[in-house]
Amino acid sequence: MTFETRIRKWGNSYGFLIKKEEMKKRNLHENEKIIVNIKKRKNLEELFGLCHFKKPVKEIMREIKKGYDD
Repeated sequence: MTFETRIRKWGNSYGFLIKKEEMKKRNLHENEKIIVNIKKRKNLEELFGLCHFKKPVKEIMREIKKGYDD
């Protein structure tokens, strides 16, 4: 099961919600034990600079823009 949710603060603890639709879809029930695999979603800013191109990015952007102008 994969879905996106936000961590919320409840008193001195943190948790997340599973929507009712997801519960029904996966046949999950209240108080049932589950295993959660947490993967942090990366921000777009964290991805900048990770890709290296044969051409400078400005040149690629000019080519893309030119394609839209045609």
